[in-house]
Amino acid sequence: MTARQVIEVLVAVALIVMGVLQYRKRSADGTRYGSQGAVILFAVAALLLIHGLGLMAYRPSRAELGQ
Repeated sequence: MTARQVIEVLVAVALIVMGVLQYRKRSADGTRYGSQGAVILFAVAALLLIHGLGLMAYRPSRAELGQ
């Protein structure tokens, strides 16, 4: 993994932790419920994690390489 990929994975983990904290946060009246912001953090973290792990890298097949 390159340094950039490691940083992307670390940022994704940080976003997941922030999402969990946001999701578990109590509202002003004391009730507990989920947060739309937490779900957005989870979605962004998933994209960063997938990209950081190299799962979006283009790997041409043999036919595309002309072999």
